[in-house]
Amino acid sequence: MCGIVGYVGPRDAAPILLEGLRRLEYRGYDSAGIAVLTEKGEVFIEKRAGKLSNLTDHLNLNGNTPVGHPGIAHTRWATHGRPNDTNAHPHADCTGNLALIHNGIIENYSELKEQLRSDGHKFVSETDTEVLAHLIESRYDGDLVEAVRLALREVRGAYAIGVMHTDHPNRIVGARMNVPLIVGLGDGEGFLASDVPAILEHTKNMVILQEGDLADVSPEGVRILDLDGAKVQREVTRIKWTLDAAEKGGFRHFTLKEIYEQPHAIQEALRGRVATDGSVAIPELTAIADKLKAIDRVYVVGCGTARYASDVGAYLIQQWAGLPAASQIGSEMRYGPPPIDERTLVISVSQSGETADTLAPTRMAAERGATVVVVTNVVGSALTRDADAVCYLQAGPEIAVASTKAFVTQVLVLELIALQLAALHGKLTPHQVRAIGLAMRDLPAQAAETLKLAPQIKKVARRYAGVRDVMYIGRTLGYPIAMEGALKLKELSYVHAEGYAAGELKHGPIALLDPQTPLVAIATAGATYDKVVSNVAEVRAREAPVIAVATEGDEEIGRYAQDVLYVPETIEALSPIVTTLPLQLFAYEVAVARGTDVDQPRNLA
Repeated sequence: MCGIVGYVGPRDAAPILLEGLRRLEYRGYDSAGIAVLTEKGEVFIEKRAGKLSNLTDHLNLNGNTPVGHPGIAHTRWATHGRPNDTNAHPHADCTGNLALIHNGIIENYSELKEQLRSDGHKFVSETDTEVLAHLIESRYDGDLVEAVRLALREVRGAYAIGVMHTDHPNRIVGARMNVPLIVGLGDGEGFLASDVPAILEHTKNMVILQEGDLADVSPEGVRILDLDGAKVQREVTRIKWTLDAAEKGGFRHFTLKEIYEQPHAIQEALRGRVATDGSVAIPELTAIADKLKAIDRVYVVGCGTARYASDVGAYLIQQWAGLPAASQIGSEMRYGPPPIDERTLVISVSQSGETADTLAPTRMAAERGATVVVVTNVVGSALTRDADAVCYLQAGPEIAVASTKAFVTQVLVLELIALQLAALHGKLTPHQVRAIGLAMRDLPAQAAETLKLAPQIKKVARRYAGVRDVMYIGRTLGYPIAMEGALKLKELSYVHAEGYAAGELKHGPIALLDPQTPLVAIATAGATYDKVVSNVAEVRAREAPVIAVATEGDEEIGRYAQDVLYVPETIEALSPIVTTLPLQLFAYEVAVARGTDVDQPRNLA
């Protein structure tokens, strides 16, 4: 989740921009850069891979900190191209008169790049962003705002951009589509930022741009247009947060912020993979399609939260693609490895791509000739180096230790891979795939709707914040979600919790249940719903309180559960996405009530 800062006004831009980037370091990034219009009327660009300190140390050591204005600056979370100096932002056009920074993904960058190359443009980076700089250059005829508008009409994908040009010393141009961007209004100066903390030191008056907005920012204020060139009005918002709170977007904790980012994270995970008609294509797997057709078994590998996502992925690969599939605990797999050869697919799942217990079995699998697909959130991470293909979560970095949005997007990306395998092996028809794809496209809105349960969940959590033990149950796809829910409660609140397959209750665990030990049941609609209800009835007979996560419209479950958290209806295969969110909120609210360090739980990193 890259960071953007822009400044136009009478002050030297560089100190404002560099401090703004520092305020955005919590977002996570792998390079940083700055562009300033100097007093000589030239665009100065400096950028460095790694931490912001690499950039600032270089500028200070060489006495190169530029004097001038306006300016733009960026911290990059790599998507296209490795995290190095060349791929870092800002990017310039052929003339060197235009500089641009960008968050998001330009989906049609490859075809645009080929056209621009044929027109004589020269590229120096591997990024999709540089294509946008050259595209604006090709449309520039003295009016920067119009050039940006014309270029963006040719773009498919997601973007938040900041643009400057030597011909316009009193202007920076911003635009957004599916990626946040705000304009700050100061006294005789203006700002662009991807998030409030970058500029809150200078102004509390913000304009939150909407989808398709193009902002012409000058010291006098902001003029906002749509992509058709029509002027639009946007309300000025007065920010009431402190700077410390603003770094969390107004949320009390990063954990809660990231829980609420999940609708957007789901949307980003689907972007470029599920079309409007529901058809599914994972571009990252195209080059290895023949290998995927030849496989006859699959292992999905992960640790902790990623292991429970792997359980969901393995289940659906077996159901949809008809291939023997099993989830493997990364830390155990290499000590008792299953059969692995050139007809084996190993899917390794890790948010960071650096999990040592997942790296080791992945390397072992690669050495034995298996096809390796990595599901991760971090470009260029160690795990990607052993992969035949990498499917990125596109969720943005997680700051909090306990995983929330990474888990949900891991589940979703694994489900997409399962669909791709089913299509390649002829087990699902295009019509069946499209039906699932269309249901997936509803998930961002359904996730947002589910988060509206927060007030009810807070009340329930406070009631049970003092318990010592909680049991979670589910069947089929609900079972790994029960285990993930229990893990979240353990991590955040230090309450002992266990997840069980619901049918196993009567084989021992039911002995633990009493009026002081609540049970959380995943009881959404599905093939085993009646059996879960039967298990819940057994629990109520032992007077244990029950919290049920159920599908909207289900009236039966209320006969057995004291509290029912209703989630939107979706197809059974996608239910793990929406059922996870109430469990995250419950764990969070119990932790807050108990006063634990939610973002950095003890003993975890």
